[in-house]
Amino acid sequence: MTRENDRYAVRPGRACDATELARLHASVQLQAATGGQPHPGIAAWVEDLLAGHPSVVPEDFLVAEEAATGRPVASLVGLRQDWHLGGVRLPVAQIELVGTAPEHRGNQLTERLFAALHQRYAASGVPVQIIEGIPYFYRRLGYDYALANDGAPTVPATALPTSSGGSLTVRPATVADADALAGIDRRLADGDALVCPRDADVWRYEIAGRRPADIARRAVAVLVHDTELQGYLVHTPRPSPAGELTVVAAACTRPADWSQAAAAMHAYLGHTGRGCETSAGQPFAAVRLLLDPNHPLARLGPPGVPRRPRGWYVRTGDPVDLLARLQPLLRARWQAADLRWPEPTLTIDTYGRAARLEFTDGELTAVTAVRGTVSPSTDPHTHAAVPPGALLHLTLGHRALPEVLDSWPDCLLRDRRTEHFLTAAFPHVPVRVWPLN
Repeated sequence: MTRENDRYAVRPGRACDATELARLHASVQLQAATGGQPHPGIAAWVEDLLAGHPSVVPEDFLVAEEAATGRPVASLVGLRQDWHLGGVRLPVAQIELVGTAPEHRGNQLTERLFAALHQRYAASGVPVQIIEGIPYFYRRLGYDYALANDGAPTVPATALPTSSGGSLTVRPATVADADALAGIDRRLADGDALVCPRDADVWRYEIAGRRPADIARRAVAVLVHDTELQGYLVHTPRPSPAGELTVVAAACTRPADWSQAAAAMHAYLGHTGRGCETSAGQPFAAVRLLLDPNHPLARLGPPGVPRRPRGWYVRTGDPVDLLARLQPLLRARWQAADLRWPEPTLTIDTYGRAARLEFTDGELTAVTAVRGTVSPSTDPHTHAAVPPGALLHLTLGHRALPEVLDSWPDCLLRDRRTEHFLTAAFPHVPVRVWPLN
């Protein structure tokens, strides 16, 4: 237990915290939606996280408790998961349920919880943390908007087809589909997009493991040709109060089938939304695609109302370590571009620490952290000076090198050869992540 002052102590969560934490977060999260009343969906989510969630144990919560009473007055949770980019595993923690009881606000409890969280992940080797939340607030804690989220158009219900007219159909998933769904995700993990693959246990949990009231519960459907599963569709179980059915993930194993798959998925969403309207009296006005604008489901579907892209806050405590983890992907990208580095090393300085990329016969063999120079912009042995935030954007594919050069005047390259080489290393990356929340 780490005492921050005499009034509060920050400690890991415990299973016995479930009731108190559910009550705390239900009373402070999404209060605009409940008119100030406790939110039952939040309470159920907290209870699920503390009772068998496949990627969370009670200790993943951090709790600030009042020393005088021993009661939790603020907390957050980090949901550990493995994302994949080009076949490379990337440990990630998604931060959720950041909340403080109103009477204890103003005591920097959020800052203290995040400091403890970052220390935990530095020690355990989780290089990336992400969070959605209050605009600008998490920048003060070292986060930056470095992952795309949303931006696909919202499709009016009247534009949805009533039937797909093809050989692909969509039906609700069952737990018997879990192994096949895991197989689809394994194939997606080797692609070019940033993804969060689920194993069979996690798919079973998503399909049937959550409480009905859990606000994070999603409905899973499968794309089928005859009896073979060829993709999936994940959406909210019912429309929102505004009448929007929200899609959070969609996949098809055969890119050539996406035109048929998109028609089948949109027809299924229309049928589901109209069914909610009939059976539960919930209005159904549109399908909101919580996907990037270039996702095939958006590109090949009915036209809709464009949305401004949003972003996830992202943080890494060590951008050089993040670059080192992506070494196999960098090597593959340079091989695909038929590029070979003519020197033994390439040094990328982050104005403090530097990454030394080592090459044998022009191919990348190692990435190591070294001490940066006092003035990397003028050092003759430094090939690129890249601010840490810019390197985070590059490694995750949120921005390509030309955009970084436009946005960061202190991103400096030694010569055109270096620019050409790093441009090939850091392309835009599609974000197809449905996090494990």
